[in-house]
Amino acid sequence: MKKHFFFIFLITILCSIPLLDLLNPGLPLTHDGADHVARIANFYQNLQEGNVVPRWAGNLNWGYGHPILMFLYPLPSYGVSVFHVVGFSFVDSTKLVFGAAYVLSAIAMYVWLQAFLDKKSALIGAFAYTLAPYRFVDLYVRGAIGEHVAFIFPPLICYSLYTLASSKTKRGVILGSLSVAGLLLSHNALSLMFLPLLFLYAVYLFKTVREKFSFLFFSFAFFLWGFALAAFFWIPAFFEGKYTLRDIVTRNEYLSRFETWERFFYSPWNYGGTGQFSVEVGIIQWVGIALAFIAVFLYWKRKNHLWALCLGALVFLFLSLFLMTNESLFVWQEVTILQKFQFPWRLLSVVVFLSALLLGLLVHILREKQRIILSSGLVMLLFLFSMGFWHAKSYLAQQESYFTSIYNGTTDTGESAPIWSVRFMEHRPTSQMEVIEGRADILSLKRTSTVHTYEITAKSRSRLRENTLYFPGWIVVVDNKPAGIEFQDPRHRGLMTFFVNEGKHRVEVRFTETKLRMVSDTLSVLAFAAIICLTFYFYILRSTKE
Repeated sequence: MKKHFFFIFLITILCSIPLLDLLNPGLPLTHDGADHVARIANFYQNLQEGNVVPRWAGNLNWGYGHPILMFLYPLPSYGVSVFHVVGFSFVDSTKLVFGAAYVLSAIAMYVWLQAFLDKKSALIGAFAYTLAPYRFVDLYVRGAIGEHVAFIFPPLICYSLYTLASSKTKRGVILGSLSVAGLLLSHNALSLMFLPLLFLYAVYLFKTVREKFSFLFFSFAFFLWGFALAAFFWIPAFFEGKYTLRDIVTRNEYLSRFETWERFFYSPWNYGGTGQFSVEVGIIQWVGIALAFIAVFLYWKRKNHLWALCLGALVFLFLSLFLMTNESLFVWQEVTILQKFQFPWRLLSVVVFLSALLLGLLVHILREKQRIILSSGLVMLLFLFSMGFWHAKSYLAQQESYFTSIYNGTTDTGESAPIWSVRFMEHRPTSQMEVIEGRADILSLKRTSTVHTYEITAKSRSRLRENTLYFPGWIVVVDNKPAGIEFQDPRHRGLMTFFVNEGKHRVEVRFTETKLRMVSDTLSVLAFAAIICLTFYFYILRSTKE
């Protein structure tokens, strides 16, 4: 790693320049930024309360709570929480995660490309990966923290696969499994987009290796291991999504999100929504894509197997572009899993990845002196053509309490709201629990995100309403005995109601893990324990023997 220190240091310094705008006080004014910070504040509150896997955001949705943490990629929230616990505000912690992810994604791309190309080609690929226009759309326009963090992991997964294919050591299994888990925990849609591409890269490597069975076994193992590590999130998110408005609210949403071919070549910088913000691939990226056709021929003529990688990248790059246009509508209607992407233009993430790879392959085909000249020029041009994107529209100055107290929002479309509730609550509850039938006095004893404890003195049999949305996992315990919950009364849609008899009662409303969540949690714990054991074996026991 020492021989790469200079290049990694150079990447870190130069990639910090486009981030300087984040030094402005406040939060960049983006499409999703404020909502993300509020969700992360609820996430952190859960961690403080001892919930290692936060699932319920108690302060969101006007204080009625929301299950969005179950469906919101948790890795960025864990990252922000680390910065916050050492003293940074939620806003500054969020900006630090944006900055760290940006730099780490460049380093990850360099690490992968230098493994089979040269350092200068890898450097160009790293800068092309981070200086593409869409990266700044995610950062300064959309505030898409999940997508932004997810960019770290595809290069690391590719590097792990390459390590398994090119060396006898199987240490790549550890990095690979952690990277697969990282991708799954960073963004749902991007995981779906990249996993088929990563599978095809594994097929490409499979055809080049001698020990095919070993490569097949260990690459399959680390993908499976990665899914197991992230099971605590993706299994409940996938199977319990049926209890939300997800499939209703997002149905056919992709129909209005297609782009036109000309906007991939030029679309002016804009802070608006779909059809307004830039979906430009990038001038240098397009030059690299055009010249990559020549590179395919030259690699093939030299009998270098990289021709297949270059050709495959071109094919899937143009396929991704095609799938973002209205001409691909029939594909979206037939291959319905594509609709899970929600926005066709999200495939720009794949285009950014592949165009960076192509630029690296293009530079690598040149002689050493030519590489030095071309790579220097390309770096300058990449920075020059992206400079106009390095800033937010403005900055939002809010007190920390704005994000940590009762927050009116949840998501843009309400897709994670329970299916038996309204999409958005419209006002704050007058109290945490109310009497809707009978007569009773209510005293709140304790309230956390997932445990609400009351002392109820009922003067007659009474019906009470807990002003929290019901979602599987919520239970009501009256005097240590489970009570029946009604949550589909049209007069109290989605809110929990229950009866207590006359007398004094201790009532506890708790959010618990369902059997599915417990199984998922256990699977992740076992996978994590196995990773620790394998790391101990590779880096301590085997190192000692060697």
